[in-house]
Amino acid sequence: MRASGLEAALADGGKRPFRSLLRILRPHWRQLGAAGFFFVIKDSPLWILPIVTSNIIDAVVLGRGMEELWMNLATGAVLLALNYPTSLAFVHRFSATVRSVAAEIRNVLTKRLQELSIGFHNRSSSSVIQTKLVRDVENVELMLQQCVGPGMSAIIVLIGALVTTAVRVPSFVLVFAVTVPIGVVLVRTLRKSSAERNEQFRRQVEKLSSKVGEMAAMIPLTRAHGLEQVAALRVAGSAEDVRAAGLELDRLNGRFNAAAWIAYQMLGLCCLVLAAAVSMTGFIPVTPGEVVLMSSYFAILTGGILSLLGMAPILARGGESIRSVAEVMQDPDIERNQGKTPAHDVLGDFRLETVRLSFPASESPALDGITLHIKPGETVAFVGPTGSGKSTLLNMALGFLRPGSGRVLLDGQDMESLDLRSYRNFVSIVPQEPVLFEGTILENVGYGLDDVPDSKVRDALIGANAFDFVQALPHGWHTRIGERGAGLSGGQRQRLAIARALVRDPRVLFLDEATSALDIESEALVRDALARLMRGRTTLVVAHRLSTIRSADRIIVLQQGRIVETGRHEELLDHDGAYARMHRLQNT
Repeated sequence: MRASGLEAALADGGKRPFRSLLRILRPHWRQLGAAGFFFVIKDSPLWILPIVTSNIIDAVVLGRGMEELWMNLATGAVLLALNYPTSLAFVHRFSATVRSVAAEIRNVLTKRLQELSIGFHNRSSSSVIQTKLVRDVENVELMLQQCVGPGMSAIIVLIGALVTTAVRVPSFVLVFAVTVPIGVVLVRTLRKSSAERNEQFRRQVEKLSSKVGEMAAMIPLTRAHGLEQVAALRVAGSAEDVRAAGLELDRLNGRFNAAAWIAYQMLGLCCLVLAAAVSMTGFIPVTPGEVVLMSSYFAILTGGILSLLGMAPILARGGESIRSVAEVMQDPDIERNQGKTPAHDVLGDFRLETVRLSFPASESPALDGITLHIKPGETVAFVGPTGSGKSTLLNMALGFLRPGSGRVLLDGQDMESLDLRSYRNFVSIVPQEPVLFEGTILENVGYGLDDVPDSKVRDALIGANAFDFVQALPHGWHTRIGERGAGLSGGQRQRLAIARALVRDPRVLFLDEATSALDIESEALVRDALARLMRGRTTLVVAHRLSTIRSADRIIVLQQGRIVETGRHEELLDHDGAYARMHRLQNT
């Protein structure tokens, strides 16, 4: 299925999850058809062996001779022998299809997550997103693996039973014909009654995932303040909610399955007594073997339907997981780049024209009428108290946020009309907390780039003041580092982030509190590396430490989303305004 078709099918899963699943499976119909063919052969003993058993009983009771015994034995042996190769062929084709569908769903979901705006990711818990990507897709896999086989088996047995019964004992056709509709009604009833509880259970699991993610992120703070018990209780409360929701769901399923089991066992007993009665009275000509045949068919058929009823919770859980994935696919907060003008070159000329932006949760605007021109190659620093709009302004220049009113121009072109993905190919970011992943230093520095020459990586490490410490590691730049750069100091991680920026040779550079978390010695090394990185590039800096931005071409002082002062370090000190007051506070 083309990615766009799969996206549409998944998005449709919010209201019609199983219709959505059929659309997802449609491109795999050849593979599924072949799997179905082998399944019919594999499962044929279920409905043919009762015929063989019936024939053998009649051969004994009615004295038909040894020849018929040997012929039925050969038939049964061939059917059983065919089960092995056809089972392997079915598993190979069906499993390959299910695994492929799961991979396709995860790939499309991952692509969608990459397209969704930074605002969406700020609102969403990373643990909940991980749950949707891993657990919910796994639930869809399990639903297909555990429900398709029993469903097909019940259908095959029903068809075989109906055809055989129509030929041998036509009067019993109606008995078999009504069993599956009863089962279908029961399954639909259970699915409807458990839909709400499945959604409640899924929501509670997502809350638990979010709490666990928060706990993992806060472990250093928790340990530092001796709050282990408080953190454990927060997770325990959410775990208790999951337990209660799951128990309520299990009780509903248990009540329903017990009632269905009793009903079908009673039907099976009635079928056996009815077949025996008509045979004994001679009301309908039925042989002893055919009595056993009818009873065996009904037992197999009811067993299959009871198995399907047992799968109803899996169906309900799988349907709820499709709805969960659909929530991501339906979210409208997408950064739309398709069809927009690509940026083939970037000079780094920014103009903000009376830009305003407000967040729903805030009473005052984050940016309030900002007008600003940043020239190519200029270094501009943004300072101000927390909540003044510094990071918001950087995110606006990155294209992560769109102005509520006003315009942001890049090299004279409105950024609303630009393909921001192509623009960001000319951008590098050095954040306050560098983002490193588990892998080698070489992989981290060259992240996202193909065939980076060793010489370019070496120059980037040297320029970032990182080459010496990298060379001292056991395997140089082939040394593997843990998740988030575990095993490296804060200064070392920051210098690797600078090397990652240098190797891209960006036209625009964003520095977000790049030295605020470092000690004096590390800060000196990082500042020296940053000076090389900033040379000749448009650089936008957010800083709390005013000592790190003295050399900036311009310093913009923000308060409550407005520009209150602009100038160089010395000019602003002479002006003795907001910047000078901040400077005095940091130097007292």
